[in-house]
Amino acid sequence: MNEPNANGYAGRTAVCPGSYDPVTNGHLDIIRRGARVFDKVVVAVVNASVRKSPPMFAADERVAFIEEALTDLPNIEVRKFDILIVDFAKEVGATAILKGLRAISDFEYEMEMNQLNSTMAPDIESVYMMSSAKFSFISSSGIKEMARFGGNVSEMVPPQVSVRLAEALKAQASH
Repeated sequence: MNEPNANGYAGRTAVCPGSYDPVTNGHLDIIRRGARVFDKVVVAVVNASVRKSPPMFAADERVAFIEEALTDLPNIEVRKFDILIVDFAKEVGATAILKGLRAISDFEYEMEMNQLNSTMAPDIESVYMMSSAKFSFISSSGIKEMARFGGNVSEMVPPQVSVRLAEALKAQASH
């Protein structure tokens, strides 16, 4: 928890968790908007396998992608985590978990996660931001699938991600 100032205000820190495999411009939009609302946003990159398939990029590389894309925001910190998100939030002094919602399909999953998290840590609030319309169709899995079949994803991910994605898929194809 942040130390309170003379007015008793301790600042507002949120964690913005995700696999970010890879980070998309939609993720970055939510993080940037969150950085305007909170004093500090800790982008939490999951460093554990939470999906059926292993991540395409190592957690350190995913952290580097996000750090490089957000160098202009001084109130952003990017860290890996491999514990419950509510425990990670407490560890970094966050009072909120920031998430983006693209569509109703995200809502059902996030509602369940919100209820689980609030049961474990009622003092940590979940805050949801609706995706900007231009990013509402972008997902990491969709990006990987599109790139795998030769689609141009350069408008949907940061430039360094587009380059690394092409390299990773080329390497996979050669094996």
